[in-house]
Amino acid sequence: MLIATDVLSEGQNLQDCAVVVNFDLSWAIIRLVQRAGRVDRIGQRAENILCYSFLPADGVERILRLRARVRRRLQENAEVVGTDEAFFEDDRNDQAVLDLYHEKASILDGDADAEVDLASYAYQIWKNAITAEPGLQKIIPDLSPVSYSTRANQSSGKQPDGVLIYLRTAEGNDALAWIDKQGHAVTESQFAILQAAACAPDSPALPRQDGHHTLVQKGVEIIVNEEKSVGGQLGRPSGARFRAYERLKRYAERIKGTLFESQDLLKAIDEIYRHPLRQSAVDTLNRQLRSGIADEALAKLVIALRDEDRLCLIHEEEESQEPRIICSLGLVEGKGAGS
Repeated sequence: MLIATDVLSEGQNLQDCAVVVNFDLSWAIIRLVQRAGRVDRIGQRAENILCYSFLPADGVERILRLRARVRRRLQENAEVVGTDEAFFEDDRNDQAVLDLYHEKASILDGDADAEVDLASYAYQIWKNAITAEPGLQKIIPDLSPVSYSTRANQSSGKQPDGVLIYLRTAEGNDALAWIDKQGHAVTESQFAILQAAACAPDSPALPRQDGHHTLVQKGVEIIVNEEKSVGGQLGRPSGARFRAYERLKRYAERIKGTLFESQDLLKAIDEIYRHPLRQSAVDTLNRQLRSGIADEALAKLVIALRDEDRLCLIHEEEESQEPRIICSLGLVEGKGAGS
């Protein structure tokens, strides 16, 4: 057990640890990222880095007025950058401060899908579901591919009717699409689509709408074409695989012909291009890319992950794989949902 101030979160390698405990509420979110980054280093063997955060007890809070001070700092920052976000203006919005602390609700700038650990988010949904209903642990895996259902659109007209599609691409990437009734993509945000699929366990199933399968086909075409034309087989440009590949490729070109040129790095880059990343590698790279890891450190991290067989999922049959529809969900106007 190592107890320290923030001085330890700068330039120290603590890869032998796997748990970070924050005993303070830091007003600068980057400090929390840096603390986790000290542990999530080259040589880290834990599959998951656990971060716990404590807020002061009510009595201590009254003495320190910590949240009020944090809020005041946020207000001062807002005056400088000119933002109009609601959590900067509401002096009583404690939840917004907590959301900022825990990096929720898109409060942090940047691509939402890059900031949100979608795999962990989806896993938590699954874990909550099987905890509430253990029988789902057998029912769901036994469902056949291309399963579909339809429910009432719960967005009260704010989001269009249509179809949500979950697809596994030929390159082994999981992808979601949301297609409206005209066959157009509603959003490219995988997080937004995942949220749109949420509903209560007792939500009644409705009859399949006309054109359901046609919309599913349109969604598949959009996903496949996007993967080919925008991200290639590297997936979405906002994803860890695409961003890591692009940075490492530029770095390899920059050090070519120098003493720093590395055949191990070139092999790792080639594997990233040809094979999907392991989920643990996706999570690690996303954290490091968010924290501003330098190119040289990123290269060393990727090489270490490859040496430990923690970088890519390499299967001989990947080359001949076809896109596979896992399931789809129709969204229709809410009339008659209770019937």
